[in-house]
Amino acid sequence: MVEIKGEHSLNVSEAEKDGVTAGVSDKDPQPKAKRVASLDIFRGLTVALMILVDDAGGQWPVIAHAPWNGCKLADFVMPFFLFIVGMAIPLSLKRIPNRLIAVKRVLVRTIKLLFWGLLLQGGFSHAPDNLTYGVDMKHIRWCGILQRIALAYLVVALVEIFSRSSRAIDPEPTQLSIFKLYYWHWLVGACVLTFYLALLYGIHVPDWQFTVHNPDSIYNGKTFTVTCGVRGKLDPPCNAVGYIDREVLGINHMYKRPAWRRSEDCTERSPYEGSFKKTAPSWCYAPFEPEGILSSISAILSTIIGLHFGLVLIHMQDHSSRLKHWLLMGLALLTFGVILHFTHAIPLNKQLYTLSYVCVTSGAAALVFSAFYIMVDIWNLKLLFMPFKWIGMNAMLVYVMEAEGIFPGFINGWYYEDPHNTLVYWIQKHVFINVWHSRRVGILLYVIFAEILFWAVVAGILHRLGIYWKL
Repeated sequence: MVEIKGEHSLNVSEAEKDGVTAGVSDKDPQPKAKRVASLDIFRGLTVALMILVDDAGGQWPVIAHAPWNGCKLADFVMPFFLFIVGMAIPLSLKRIPNRLIAVKRVLVRTIKLLFWGLLLQGGFSHAPDNLTYGVDMKHIRWCGILQRIALAYLVVALVEIFSRSSRAIDPEPTQLSIFKLYYWHWLVGACVLTFYLALLYGIHVPDWQFTVHNPDSIYNGKTFTVTCGVRGKLDPPCNAVGYIDREVLGINHMYKRPAWRRSEDCTERSPYEGSFKKTAPSWCYAPFEPEGILSSISAILSTIIGLHFGLVLIHMQDHSSRLKHWLLMGLALLTFGVILHFTHAIPLNKQLYTLSYVCVTSGAAALVFSAFYIMVDIWNLKLLFMPFKWIGMNAMLVYVMEAEGIFPGFINGWYYEDPHNTLVYWIQKHVFINVWHSRRVGILLYVIFAEILFWAVVAGILHRLGIYWKL
């Protein structure tokens, strides 16, 4: 992803031997750039978390996406990615002073992200369990993880590029003056938030219909009507986020297995997946797009916050000033989001990407990154987190090959007698599940060792060879 494998480095000056501060005179020869190790490690951790929650979440729903309101481990992955993208933008663009070249680079990366997003999550690839490929264009999924990242990256990077010339010179930014220095970012953020809240609470959601397209369902081909006729509701069937996606994208182009299918309203075994209740409301069978249009507009806020943290890294010259700013802002965001949720003002909701969700997840990202910054860039404990660093430096490769199932799908293509008799299934069953006499424990250990650790080793080898997949 863009800056899931990002180029981020700071210029190392003789005055600061810690290797992570920016700023050298234009008259001096350009020193060799050094990457910010803590950002690579944070990116690698986030990719590893994505693999963990996607592949083990079915057996361990405590780490899977919350069915609707709430926030579990899986719900931190997307905002962490967006935060990292934001942090990497100024570190990458600072080496491209020419505005036209910078814009061209941003546009090219955005197009690449959209291409890979449609290819991997549009329905063309059926990996890893199904060995077929291809998608009916009547049912292609237009939105997805990479498409959301593309939108956030495009908007925030362009804001950063076009606002650079309007900044006043502040040689020693303070905790407050840095907000003033980058007021354009926060002005755009305020506009995004206002637009999102106006639509979320202001649009009237009428009754709507959908037809079930699932050969395995007894209701396949049946048309249901969902009664709404409300405004400002944040429940599953009648929110403005879903309404806009149904009207703009079309209901057949939305995600067919939304997390709400595991809610108590829908399934007998909540929070596990399973058969629907006989009394399940009709909307349980409907599609919903978790990376839809309005929620992706709100997701831009996560990237703007990350951008601010990246600019702090560049412009504040000492560790204590940076950490003080990051920690205070992270705690403030986290506290504000928790208050919004528990006062029932705005619930935490990943599917709607609510303001409380933005604040809690961005605050958590700030604290996690700050912890890595202390341990890695100050205490120099890089060796302890080396597997995450390797993944983070080749994150696009690991995301495509493992998180999207392309490599397991390739392995599953070589089976013996039966498509389910493959090396992947054999290792799961005989090396992990049977040894531990538990499918839940076996799958968890398989994901940790045969997927995450395996790709950490592969990424480490590629790092030694100087091979990286960049966008």
